[in-house]
Amino acid sequence: DPTLTFNTIGRHLSQMVTTRVSSVKSPWLANVELGDEHIIPISHGEGRFVAPKEVLDQLIDNGQVAFQYVDPDGNVTMESPYNPNGSMYGIEGIVSEDGRVLGKMGHSERQGENRDLNIYGEMDQKLFEAGVKYFKGE
Repeated sequence: DPTLTFNTIGRHLSQMVTTRVSSVKSPWLANVELGDEHIIPISHGEGRFVAPKEVLDQLIDNGQVAFQYVDPDGNVTMESPYNPNGSMYGIEGIVSEDGRVLGKMGHSERQGENRDLNIYGEMDQKLFEAGVKYFKGE
């Protein structure tokens, strides 16, 4: 089964990362486009996503890999500091088979007016607006 485990460097990490939308097969992702990139904060000591290769391939084939860490050229990466915890296939977030459950490492809630003013790039993944709209039945 997929799980989260200790970061490859063996300690807590707190930094900004770039992630790319890898699937939009979820109501949480209704307000983004495939390939969109976002700058988001991470802060964790156990954020490395691991699973057997067959499971990883199935998650990708099913469109369940929602977000992946990317390098400055937009390529999915296993390299630090762009994939700081060493997640397999650069996976930062996944969704359940039906798309209703979203699990991710980055702190998408840590954005908004007057935050991270010296960091450039799109920070609002618009997840919460999409989730509220879906679960309200709008």
